[in-house]
Amino acid sequence: MREITRGIMREAYLDNSATTRCFPEAAELMNKIYLEDYGNPSSMHHKGVEAEKYITEARRTLAQILKVREKNILFTSCGTESDNIAIIGGAMANCRKGRHLITTRIEHPAVLEAMKFLESQDFDVTYLPVDEKGIVSPESVEEAVREDTILVSVMHTNNEIGSVQPIEEIGKRIKRKNPSTLFHVDAVQGFGKARIYPAKWGIDLMAVSGHKIHAPKGIGFLYIGDKVKVRNLIFGGGQQNGMRSGTENVAGIAAMGLAAKMLYQDFDREIEKLYGLRELFIKEVGDIPEVQVNGPQGREGAPHIVSLTVPGVRAEVLLHALEDKGVYVSSGSACSSNRPHLSATLDAIRLPRPYMDSTIRISLSGMNTEEDVLQASSALHEVIPFLRKYTRH
Repeated sequence: MREITRGIMREAYLDNSATTRCFPEAAELMNKIYLEDYGNPSSMHHKGVEAEKYITEARRTLAQILKVREKNILFTSCGTESDNIAIIGGAMANCRKGRHLITTRIEHPAVLEAMKFLESQDFDVTYLPVDEKGIVSPESVEEAVREDTILVSVMHTNNEIGSVQPIEEIGKRIKRKNPSTLFHVDAVQGFGKARIYPAKWGIDLMAVSGHKIHAPKGIGFLYIGDKVKVRNLIFGGGQQNGMRSGTENVAGIAAMGLAAKMLYQDFDREIEKLYGLRELFIKEVGDIPEVQVNGPQGREGAPHIVSLTVPGVRAEVLLHALEDKGVYVSSGSACSSNRPHLSATLDAIRLPRPYMDSTIRISLSGMNTEEDVLQASSALHEVIPFLRKYTRH
């Protein structure tokens, strides 16, 4: 990561699961579109045609990465919108077949809140437990599927502890039990960090967010499989075959397509780098008394997420102490960290309640370096004993 100075302090940004820094190439492409190729893609003239080409190219890139058809890609504003279209739109379009839905207890709020809304509309939702590593068993998913189950939603990678679900196996079991049941996957933290093949794995709907993969905020996409019925939630001019009316975010779409292409060009090397940085961080903080890493260990989990519990120190206090050292981390999901709450994920893996308020998340990207990781571990070694001294009695 490029060194950024604030006075004489070097900054180590380790909150990439909240958002990533835009690739310079993606930002430059956006700037070109804003200032030169700014036409409305629905316009018939040359400017409109040029704008439409950017959308077509991005759709082609994403389809090639996922090994699906271009028509399967629906552009949205973010992962949350993609999840909502998939879950609410999918449930509404298929409610004549049944009103039973299945999800897990560790899903992102974009999924859990959508499920709560559907419960208020007289849908029946089953919330499956996970083990201490944050993994749901494929057997439990298959067992929960009923004749009236119309949709199952399981995230690919958990945004707090980095657990990676056995999505391919879950997809096989769902389709074996009830072929008409839709399988939705929140891949916001998985896309760009794993190879995912929706059509091959039995995934019918899959959500992705641009700002998690070095594209800008305000753009995402939803994979919709062939013959999958989803009710549109936005009405207007009929863009994207009527599934999401409104003028497309051409600059964001183009930047997301370019960012995805860049991530997957040298994918294996980048993932090895991330695992190396993660392992280095865990090693460096391993000798701090009582500190524990939550979730999967080693290569079982995601390459970019570390959940760290520091008993005796409140997460918010630790977060700001690290910020004073130029280290930026998170106290949990950025989508809900602006209000007091107990983490559904940490509760689901049965982390003792006093520890929930003492857990931070470190999340990496390919822009990070060993220096960032060593700066963070050094800061933790320094601030934790100090904070414990003043918080314990």
